[in-house]
Amino acid sequence: MADNRRWWALVVIALAQLMVVLDMTIVNIALPSAQADLNMSDGNRQWVITAYTLAFGGLLLLGGRIADLVGRRNTFVVGLLGFALASALGGAAVNSGMLFGARALQGVFAALLAPSALSLLATTFTDPKDRSKAFGIFGAIIGAGAAIGLLAGGVLTQYLDWRWCLYVNIPIALVAFFGALALLAPGERHPDARLDVPGALLGSAGMLSLVYGFSEAESRSWHDGLVLTLLAAGVVLLAVFGFWQTRARVPLLPMSVVKDRQRIGAFLTVLLVTVGMFGVFLFLTYYLQGVLGWSPLKTGVAYLPMTVAMVVGSTQIAARLLTRVPPRVVIVPGLLLAAGGLVVIAGIGVEPAYASHVLPGMLMLGLGMSSAMMTSVSLATGGVAPRDAGAASATFNTAQQVGGSIGTALLNTIAASVTARYLTAHAGPGVDRRLLGAKATVHGFNVATWWAMAALLVAALIAGLVVNADRAPTMQGAAPKTPEPVDSTL
Repeated sequence: MADNRRWWALVVIALAQLMVVLDMTIVNIALPSAQADLNMSDGNRQWVITAYTLAFGGLLLLGGRIADLVGRRNTFVVGLLGFALASALGGAAVNSGMLFGARALQGVFAALLAPSALSLLATTFTDPKDRSKAFGIFGAIIGAGAAIGLLAGGVLTQYLDWRWCLYVNIPIALVAFFGALALLAPGERHPDARLDVPGALLGSAGMLSLVYGFSEAESRSWHDGLVLTLLAAGVVLLAVFGFWQTRARVPLLPMSVVKDRQRIGAFLTVLLVTVGMFGVFLFLTYYLQGVLGWSPLKTGVAYLPMTVAMVVGSTQIAARLLTRVPPRVVIVPGLLLAAGGLVVIAGIGVEPAYASHVLPGMLMLGLGMSSAMMTSVSLATGGVAPRDAGAASATFNTAQQVGGSIGTALLNTIAASVTARYLTAHAGPGVDRRLLGAKATVHGFNVATWWAMAALLVAALIAGLVVNADRAPTMQGAAPKTPEPVDSTL
């Protein structure tokens, strides 16, 4: 592919990825308005986010294998059109069930779109220098896209309506659709491949059971029989899924993808980072709007410094160091910096604390998290044979979405439970109920943020122990002058 055409193709791929990532957070700002409009309970509101990330994460491996089977450009364009239609349905929702269903449908088509986008990127840019630039841009989109979604959500909710946070996907998808037809090569097909339907059912059912169990703990308690059954069933189903993948003729998750030490480290790192990230975005949004009384637009603008920090971390720090130092030298300090940012954020109270806590915490979180994420993207997709690019890309995206699903459900449950206990412990005659409610809410957010910080510290520990490559690998068999990566399987 000509050089200019490759970079224009990157624009199309990046636009689609931006839409997918943006949609994981754009509804955060609109959520208070949508919750009031559709009469959602506090316990169920997280399903606006979780329905999307759960369907997305649960079907990504299947989507990646479909991309390898029928061609990555084909699944890319189908995913774009389906995503646009699901967004239109969600924008027209008349009740919470319809909105949850539309968000799940968005996740289904995103599961086709995202692995196709990442594998197209991995197979298009094989030269180490160009690859680091392309992945720097892609990593910035993964990180900054979440914050951009919060800003866009604020603008749309403030001046139009929360429904436009879904409608906005339609023009973006159409532009990317026509750009893909004009710029992207059809891609390889593997007609002898087969779809692992049992594997898809086991993996999706396992994730659904886990996330549903976490979400039900908020209203039922952690000792409830249904909650324990759901969590246990999720673990068993995922264990059976893993066993089946070693026996399936054409597994959704080839062992060659998950046996590599570097990719294992990247997948686990991404999963734990997103566990913390999505919960914190949700809490900060409710803190700024619900406790401080900020407008949706002001709340969205408040995230701009984090967006800038994420772009800087991906393109100016990680991309420049990727080919010069071992990956863990970038990942571990980045995660420790991000964890420090969460410590600062966890110190907020009911009084305005944007300049003293939220802003410095977001800058540290943005710089550290984006540096770690961009490096992890390159690790997850490098050193993979082209025929398995879809599976490797899907596994990376699965780790990201599964982390988002579990993180949102788990941290929301922790925050709600802590808030309820605080209210019970401090209620009494003569107490200002409004002030007590604000203090209880912030206390719940703070405790959940400490848990998010712990997830980042565990991610840093795993990256430091597991990721031991001297340099980030490149695509196998794609660039003749690129040496083969050192065998570092577990």
